[in-house]
Amino acid sequence: MLPADRVVVRRDGYLAVRSPSNPTHYWGNLLLFDDPPADGDAARWEHLFDIEFADEPLVRHRTFAWDRTDASIGRAREEFVAGGFELEQSVGLAATPAGVRAHPRENREVEVRALDPAQGVEEHLWGQVVELQVATRDEAFESEAYRVFSSRRIADLRELFRLGRGAWYVALNPGAAEVVASCGVVVTAGRGRFQSVDTAAAHRRRGICSRLLVHAARESADEHGARQLVIAADPAYHALGLYESLGFRRRERVSGVCKKPGEPGAA
Repeated sequence: MLPADRVVVRRDGYLAVRSPSNPTHYWGNLLLFDDPPADGDAARWEHLFDIEFADEPLVRHRTFAWDRTDASIGRAREEFVAGGFELEQSVGLAATPAGVRAHPRENREVEVRALDPAQGVEEHLWGQVVELQVATRDEAFESEAYRVFSSRRIADLRELFRLGRGAWYVALNPGAAEVVASCGVVVTAGRGRFQSVDTAAAHRRRGICSRLLVHAARESADEHGARQLVIAADPAYHALGLYESLGFRRRERVSGVCKKPGEPGAA
């Protein structure tokens, strides 16, 4: 889900995707090719990336994806993984609002609601959302750099929410203004795309996340016109099973490669 200031330009065989407000967003600044990589594509694709982002020194990663939903990776391992890139694969799941069902063990104690996206409002809770994302990040990411990325990302999403395109939802500890889980849903032309589903480590396996997801799905339909709900999951992560237990069904599998700054060969 790209920010309001996104720039998407069609080239010969690929899309150049830019997010000027957040240059450290690896999957918001990338090249999306029509087909998976073939022999010899690593050098060619990296050259094209350098050209496309030559005017943005803060884009120091390299991210490539391809417009296929059948899990095809072509020569990604030989061309990119061998050169220090990480192969990232995700499963796309979808559900209708009517098809999303409450989990029998969902937590009824937490308060679940949308945050006000207006500037200067509920900033203490928005700040906790950022800190929760930092706390639950992949440990491969340095905490302060991730905090900068997350803050910019949340700012971009709040702008979309102020335009009426969905909301950010939190689960609050009963009797306290403590964010224990959160997620966003951005609605575009009737499609609600979940963003950054996170639960604090001390509050996992208590039915909080399932309660949050169902509430967000239903309110996205009732308040923002979502007719289809989409969520993505790592095929090896336990969240995939949770989403399926709530009524989401696997629809596609997509792949890409990314090299983070500081890794061999990175800018």
